Amino acid sequence: MPEFSVRLIAWQRQHGRHDLPWQKTRDPYRIWLSEIMLQQTQVSTATPYYLRFLARFPDVAALAAAPLDDVMALWAGLGYYTRARNLHRCAQVVVEQHGGAFPSTVDGLAELPGIGRSTAAAIASFAFGARATILDGNVKRVLARVFGVEGFPGDKKIENAMWTLAESLVPADGSDDDVSAYTQGLMDLGATLCTRGRPDCAHCPFADDCVANLTGRQRELPAARPKKAVPTRRTWMLVLRDGERVMLEKRPPSGIWGGLWSLPEAGGEAALAERARNLGARDEPSPLAPFSHTFTHFRLDIEPRLVEVDRAVAPREIGDVETAWVEPKELDAYGVPAPVRKLLDGLRGSLL
Repeated sequence: MPEFSVRLIAWQRQHGRHDLPWQKTRDPYRIWLSEIMLQQTQVSTATPYYLRFLARFPDVAALAAAPLDDVMALWAGLGYYTRARNLHRCAQVVVEQHGGAFPSTVDGLAELPGIGRSTAAAIASFAFGARATILDGNVKRVLARVFGVEGFPGDKKIENAMWTLAESLVPADGSDDDVSAYTQGLMDLGATLCTRGRPDCAHCPFADDCVANLTGRQRELPAARPKKAVPTRRTWMLVLRDGERVMLEKRPPSGIWGGLWSLPEAGGEAALAERARNLGARDEPSPLAPFSHTFTHFRLDIEPRLVEVDRAVAPREIGDVETAWVEPKELDAYGVPAPVRKLLDGLRGSLL
């Protein structure tokens, strides 16, 4: 389809998205920030976070100089927290090793923390007009349907074939604005028309040539991820209360919710009760309503327990774990995982 890029650019300019807060700029900092936030996250969810980040950290130097805790607190609720840690580290690398200026090439950008091949191409295209292709989930869906690519796009062989196809479609000439419109067009087409559930084929610029549309295979392409049983893990969380204050402890930098502030945990009822006693609990923990949280590769069943601390009892367990006694009104200053924050907010009116 030699006219693919021409048709896509024309469609994007007439029907694509033009009012997103990170558009109409060549500032690589703003473009990079938006691209990191949009990984695994919809525009409607990412937008308020993006605006808050810009207000707090208007440039890469401000972000690099900020404490990681401030960054994590502002990111809390957006999920995939490795992105936030990499975001902070990337800002520091740009300042320390590149004088505060982002590299202008795909290869240079891809060497920075948290920036993969597709994200590097998007930044290079939008900020520097580079002729580079992107291949995120939306683009994979568009290519699989339009060109009839068989197989699960997450399979390495299929993904490599898609990279080859995507690279062959990048416009060979035209202005920097043409290249940006093409890249934005791929994103817009997948996000607004060629959606996963209900593709709007009637308004698609490729409807007359799309393999999926012509053969009625929109639900089959792209092929779904092979199904695997989702494992379940279980944990017990301690809501240790001192008046209105609740104890939070900082999680290790790696693993789930790495670097965030959460509740003390244990792997069982007896272990949690022992932790509670060691932390100065007055009575045995009482059960709260259990809840679950689903991650990418597993489901976490959470059993929360509430207990009042006895101020006369010196805690025997703190160790190297960083802890904080936090009032409800102070929670915004801490990066608390969304399900834990929901638990604490739910308790605020009745118990806290």
